[in-house]
Amino acid sequence: MSSENTMDIHEVLQYLPHRYPFLLVDKVIDFKEGEYLTAVKNVTFNENYFTGHFPQRPVMPGVLILEALAQATGILSFKTNDSKPSDKSLYYFVAIDKARFKQPVEPGDQLVLEVKILKRKGPMWKFAAEAKVDGKAVATAELMCAEKEIDS
Repeated sequence: MSSENTMDIHEVLQYLPHRYPFLLVDKVIDFKEGEYLTAVKNVTFNENYFTGHFPQRPVMPGVLILEALAQATGILSFKTNDSKPSDKSLYYFVAIDKARFKQPVEPGDQLVLEVKILKRKGPMWKFAAEAKVDGKAVATAELMCAEKEIDS
């Protein structure tokens, strides 16, 4: 991508340990370290969860919308810390507060993920998170994550 505050899929893959079918961020369209990040998830009909949720009217599960937002917070955390995932630590999703779902997300939608840092204390981070489709909020929440050392 042409701007310093965007990330294509190749750079996203450097900042998230997730891979198909659980990688839920396609690109980052804007960010400022220590403040906010805006990313995109293109929702396609061939996502494996649509075969069972729901066959008569496919809807993206709300928990996966929250996971996509959490992945966006992970990228922002790594960018803010000027670090990348390693074999020694990961950011874990540790809390969801004030989650609200406002409308369904369907195949063909472009999910815009907006996350902002509310506060940080040691390894704990708290974010305001909002997912939008066509400029309308489809889900909002406050999310917390924490960096944790892992055994190799």
